[in-house]
Amino acid sequence: MQFRPCIDIHNGKVKQIVGSSLRDEGDTASENFVSEKGAAYYAGLYKERDLAGGHVILLNSVDSPYYEATKAEAFAALGEYRNGMQVGGGITDKNAAEFLDAGASHVIVTSFVFKDGKLDTDNLKSLQSAVGRDRIVLDLSCRRKTADGPYYVVTDRWQKFTDYEVNAETLKELSKECAEFLIHAVDVEGKGAGIDPELVRLLSEVDTIPVTYAGGVRSLADVEVLRENGKGRVNFTVGSALKFFGGSLEMDSLMEAVQ
Repeated sequence: MQFRPCIDIHNGKVKQIVGSSLRDEGDTASENFVSEKGAAYYAGLYKERDLAGGHVILLNSVDSPYYEATKAEAFAALGEYRNGMQVGGGITDKNAAEFLDAGASHVIVTSFVFKDGKLDTDNLKSLQSAVGRDRIVLDLSCRRKTADGPYYVVTDRWQKFTDYEVNAETLKELSKECAEFLIHAVDVEGKGAGIDPELVRLLSEVDTIPVTYAGGVRSLADVEVLRENGKGRVNFTVGSALKFFGGSLEMDSLMEAVQ
């Protein structure tokens, strides 16, 4: 189990938001924290601590008037910590190489490979041809449609449900197509209400590629719950709970907790 850092960028600013609140219309979101510092500052903090494998996420659509400012911040972070962070948000087979050239170690993709509510194998193969399977992270961020129902992949910055269920069978299938998984538990993302242990238990069944869970980690006790439910296999990220993102958790304490 590893701690994987994050940098989320929205409207050209490093932010921590409530994931389920994000809307393309008006480029709005419920904000937990808006930083006065640029994305490169946080990338520098991670680089100093040799915290590799984290992710930079562009939270604006490519059609947004804020997209170029958000992209510029992402490029600044990737340039500061070359080959140390992954990047996601609007990645396709056409622009993936640009982000890798800017310094990303991997590209993170959801919407491009899930079209019209289904897995688009042609787009997935096209992306693999463009950058190689070993540079692709599939973001299977998911939500439930009902309180006790299955998890479904959500796309377009977590706003649209697909009919693609996240379960043991689909995780096994897709693990053959990428280098890693990144999975936000969207219903608890940014709410500081604790993790989704059922989802973590599901992710613990993946033993062939790295898996990173995001959503709800608020304390060192949550890290231990994640360790237990994830069988020590599931990496995790922390956003709003970190002290420099407005929370109370020290990053160095998290790093010590997983050593």
